[in-house]
Order: sequence, then structure tokens, then C-alpha cells
Amino acid sequence: MNQLELIQQLAVKNNTKIVLLILDGVGGLAMQPGGPTELEAARTPNLDALAARSACGLSEAIAPGITPGSGPGHLALFGYDPLQYEIGRGVLEALGIGFELQPNDVAARGNFCTVDAQGLITDRRAGRISTEECTRRVQLLRSITLPGVQVFVEPVKEHRFALILRGDGLGADVEDTDPQRVGAAPLPAVARNPQSQRTAELLNEWIAQARRILADHPPANMLTLRGVAKDPGLPKFPEVYQLRAAAVAVYPMYKGVARLVGMEVIESIGDSPADQFETVRRHWDRYDFFFIHIKKTDSYGEDGNFDAKVHLIEQVDEALPTLLALEPDVLVVTGDHSTPCLLKGHSWHPLPIMLVARTARGDQVTQFNEAACIHGSLGRIRHTDIMPLAMAHALRLTKYGA
Repeated sequence: MNQLELIQQLAVKNNTKIVLLILDGVGGLAMQPGGPTELEAARTPNLDALAARSACGLSEAIAPGITPGSGPGHLALFGYDPLQYEIGRGVLEALGIGFELQPNDVAARGNFCTVDAQGLITDRRAGRISTEECTRRVQLLRSITLPGVQVFVEPVKEHRFALILRGDGLGADVEDTDPQRVGAAPLPAVARNPQSQRTAELLNEWIAQARRILADHPPANMLTLRGVAKDPGLPKFPEVYQLRAAAVAVYPMYKGVARLVGMEVIESIGDSPADQFETVRRHWDRYDFFFIHIKKTDSYGEDGNFDAKVHLIEQVDEALPTLLALEPDVLVVTGDHSTPCLLKGHSWHPLPIMLVARTARGDQVTQFNEAACIHGSLGRIRHTDIMPLAMAHALRLTKYGA
């Protein structure tokens, strides 16, 4: 019996409500020795007041030293062991924009990028072009055809798009073409097994045609593909936890991971944290569980923009009273992974976490940041522990055994 099977066996229904507030990439590092992290630099009176009446700690997405992608990080937050349940980012992007994936579809997440005259990447995100610019380029790429398969190209947001191949006999075990650094050329799609060889060949042919089409359209004059995958058919979150579950997210990929596990996605009235919290307020009576995803903390971390990340954290804090006024029975605040501005990318560092509930044992923590939360009563846990803890504090788990 794995953890999800155990939880499904123990889950009971009642009227309590759980909120999981995720500040994507919130964990950070000091830019200079002895300086503050982004959380430590931010003025967060509301988060700090919550920490003073919470159980706090640090949470690991996968295991010590392992840097998680966004997909594994979020699956773990939802209680799915990311080492058992693997999912590629392409599926998340496709589901996130509402694309109806069929069981044999192969989906990839695409990034428009900028390359120089030698074909070397100078900007992995093409300057984060607007969604309108992305859509214009996607329209050009829709002219590409491949033998024996249907090809779908859909804009996602900013520099991101989704590519879906539909046909028989397509494997999905294919290497990413993103070298994950500037100064290198995009990589070829390489099959990891014989079943995926045809898929890799089709992707390489599509990329070759796309290269010719995009060459005269800087800054997004090339592209990379990541997370080639099929829908894995995961156990559904509402059935496992016996919760009416909703997601409020701005970026499509996080809508995708919510849809993947069976949550309903509520469209936010706007992009700001205040808008997202107001959206939750308007739908409060319809659901037992809300997953709220704040994206820009991660984006600013990847850009190395320390001040902007600090400001976004402060915006979350300022908007928090709207959420607190709803009086959720359990409120969990953490991130999916760390994205320190110092590193301009995801990292392996554990995340501060606090759990607010009437039944939570307090501790001496009075601030919500990395250095403070390490002294909390939760200690050091893993993301897959969070949902069982939230369910227990919501009194939604019955006793195991006689």
C-alpha cells in the first residue's frame, strides 16, 4: 500500500476547509555573504504574525540535494511521490490551456529563444516576449506538416507554447532539446528507447522546418522543446482525499498540473495576488480545498531580480487579509522549490513552511523565512508529508488500524 492508497482508505468528509498557498520558487539565498534572502529582506507583517501561531519547519521537494522541476515539485505538494509518478512538462502545458489530450498524444512544452548568427542561444526565453508575439509565431509554425501524424501548436503564455503530435505508435521517452544554458546550440531530440525513435525523428524534422520559418523573426528566432510526455492517468485528487478541490493559478502549466490530478480550475479575475485571493473569496462556499499558485516569485528568481522578488512577496503579504478573513480551518504556506536570485534557477534548498490550524502545536518561530523556520516544530519534512498533515489537522483522516 502506498501513501495515496492509505490516505484514500482513511479519508472522511466533513465541513472543514484547507488552503494550500504556494509561492513558486520562494526559497532564496543571500546575494552577498551575511546578507538577507529574499524572504528575509521582504517586509511581511502578516506572514510573520501567522508564523507566530503556526507550526513551522522546512520542506524538501524530493530528497536532499535534488533540484526539482516544477512538475515534480507540485505533484509532491499534492501528495504524489514524484519518484513514482513521473510526468513531463508538455502534458502540463497542454492541459493548462485546456487542450483535450487523447491517450496516445505526445505533448512537449516549447520555449521560444534567441540565437545568434552561429546558432548559439543568447536568451533562453527570447526576452520573455509577450503572449501576443508568441501567438503570431505559433500561427507561422502551424504551417508545418509531418508524415503520418497530426500536429497541433498552441500558444501558452509569453515565450511558451505547446506542441502535440497525434498518431499511432508514438513513444514519449525523448530527451529535451534545451541545453539549459546560453552560449550553446539547441540540442537534437534523442530517443531514450526504440519505441520513441519515430517520435524523436518527427520532432527533429519539425524543429528543422521551424528553424527556417523563425530565422527572420528575432528575438524569438529559434525554439527548444522540453518535457515530452503522455498523460500518465494519475489517481484523482478529489477521490483520494474526498475533497471538492479547486485551483486558482494564473500560468497555464499550473492549471495543467491541477487538471492532471482532477482539480477544477477557477479562472482568476486578474493576475495579482490580491486578484487571486479575491477569486478564492468569491468561490469559497463551493469547495473544500483551494490550491493557490503565485508564479512571479519564481520568474523574478530566474531573472535574478532580487528587488522584484522581494516586492512580489510583499504584495502577497499585503493581500493576505482577504484570505485570512475566510478563516480556513487549515492554511499551509510554502513553495514548490527554491529559486534563488543568486543562482537564477531552481535549486535543491528546502523551503520554509508553516501550517496554521487550531490543532497545530506552536513553536518559537516568529518570522516566515528560511533561517527562522528551521527552528520550527514541524522540523524537516518532505512535500509528500504536507497533504496528510493538512488532512489530519482538518480532522479528515480516521484512525489507522484497531
